[in-house]
Amino acid sequence: MVAATTARAVNDITGRWARAAVGERGTVLTATGVWPLQALLAGAAAGPARAELAAALGIDAEHAVREGRDLLAACQEAEGVNAAVGLWTRRSMVLRPEWRAGLPPGSHGELTGDAGADAEAMHAWARRHTGGLIERMPVRVEPDTLLVLASALLVRTTWQEPFGAYPLRVAEGPWAGRELTGLSRSGTNAGQVRVHSTPAGPLTAAEVAGDNGLDVHLLLGPQDMPGGAVLSHGVAALAGSYPTVSGARLTEGAGPGLSVRTVPSENGEARVQLTAARFTVDAEHDLLQRAGLFGLGAASDTSRGHFPGISEQPLAVSAARQTATATFGPLGFRAAAVTVLPAAAGSVPRTPPYRALHVSARYDRPFGFLAVHRASGLVLVAGWVTDPDPWLWRAATG
Repeated sequence: MVAATTARAVNDITGRWARAAVGERGTVLTATGVWPLQALLAGAAAGPARAELAAALGIDAEHAVREGRDLLAACQEAEGVNAAVGLWTRRSMVLRPEWRAGLPPGSHGELTGDAGADAEAMHAWARRHTGGLIERMPVRVEPDTLLVLASALLVRTTWQEPFGAYPLRVAEGPWAGRELTGLSRSGTNAGQVRVHSTPAGPLTAAEVAGDNGLDVHLLLGPQDMPGGAVLSHGVAALAGSYPTVSGARLTEGAGPGLSVRTVPSENGEARVQLTAARFTVDAEHDLLQRAGLFGLGAASDTSRGHFPGISEQPLAVSAARQTATATFGPLGFRAAAVTVLPAAAGSVPRTPPYRALHVSARYDRPFGFLAVHRASGLVLVAGWVTDPDPWLWRAATG
């Protein structure tokens, strides 16, 4: 199980990273893929690098290696999640036994000096640990590279209630005139739709439950709310930071993308109609562009060494990158990252005897998503959708 303090610390980085990194283009990112690497470095760092990494992590550097290892183990135990760490070093590198002991078994490989062979070995590692979703490790092994530390994260779930796919023509907004692959489903769990009252305005969240303890939260803010704010407020909402209204308490106009009305009903049960555009989002991140966010400012100063707990040989972070991808389809969700670093004719029906609430939530303009480990609230993957999938019948049904 992911420790509550660790989940809060990782989610904090997720929220801050999303606010800083999300712009006009779609993206996907995972702080869960970065945090264990930061922790492994923090425990071995000294001086300003140690203090900066600990502050970014939100934990004491003395316990960082153990907590990083615990997060990896908890992710491995979670159904639908695969997490791995890989380390490659030059033959001449002598690692301190106590730091190496903090690595998962079988995670240490060798840099042979053959750049092509070393790169292919790491690409194969990335493919193996992400189910082929990430084909290449986002790293170049230079002649002066002594050590490469990497993480891989794979997240997969199948919806408890699948969606139907259909051509969705958008009438207004940024996607007006486009024919997209629309995903829609109807059910009685009106509580899956919530409106959070954030300082920047109402945020509509729809929770799509997976069958293995993973959920995806779709987030829609006011049209003038930037994507980074949508995601950071979405992360905060997970922690209960804002007043929230859900299910039968929702009213017309309560949140973006919502339509709430009463309709004839056979049993009086509230119903919810959820519509969203199918998407695949890919992204590449240079973490050193935001070195302060990840606690890597001092650690990336190559004029001196910062990690005496790893080796006697002076070491500094020369690069930190992440490659990530996420797909939301009719049957489920999958994401991966590597960090280095419809009517038939019939009779006229009778009028139903009851009236019931009908909630419609529609995601047909740029929106955010969070893939969340249900039990702990850990955000595994976060992303912003600006270019959803066009209507292609074969692609829509997969």
